[in-house]
Amino acid sequence: MNQPSIILIPFGYFENDFLKKIADDVGREYLLPVRIRDGHLDLSEFHDPVRRQYNGNALLKVVDSQFSAGSLKTLGLFSVDISIPILTYIFGQAYLNGRTGIASLYRFNNERYGMKKDEQLLLDRFRKEVIHELGHTFGLIHCHVPDCVMRSSTYVEDIDQKSAHLCFRCRETLGSSTELTNMPSN
Repeated sequence: MNQPSIILIPFGYFENDFLKKIADDVGREYLLPVRIRDGHLDLSEFHDPVRRQYNGNALLKVVDSQFSAGSLKTLGLFSVDISIPILTYIFGQAYLNGRTGIASLYRFNNERYGMKKDEQLLLDRFRKEVIHELGHTFGLIHCHVPDCVMRSSTYVEDIDQKSAHLCFRCRETLGSSTELTNMPSN
């Protein structure tokens, strides 16, 4: 029997090396195999011309319904600006205790804030967001430990201040998750 895995699905162009680094980091954090699978969506269907952004709720629903079968967890990766009705923008979102989440790197580029390009910082920010959203799918809620990856992030500076790792309490909560402890072994 195949071990359950986390699937990362890029929608749009992402460099292979960038994706591999994200997948490796996710695998180390959750101690699960991570696979990358291509996904294709006509993103124009999700574009809100008034906001000039993409509907995060609709993207999450379509990734869940069309791309998450056969995986333990699935995360759609985007490079477009996403939002939900009650927030100006979001970095990502996920179904709490669900199987699906999404993350966007759109707001993680230094150039967006008038600063010098920094590929390592872009990778670090996106890594944290991907791990954070997957944490929600495993049932983790926002944490108050300052450097925990599960701490809420409203601004990109918030992401810069936290680590890419779960704190002890979140790791303990994850370890006691019935979803992880009841996995079939080979």
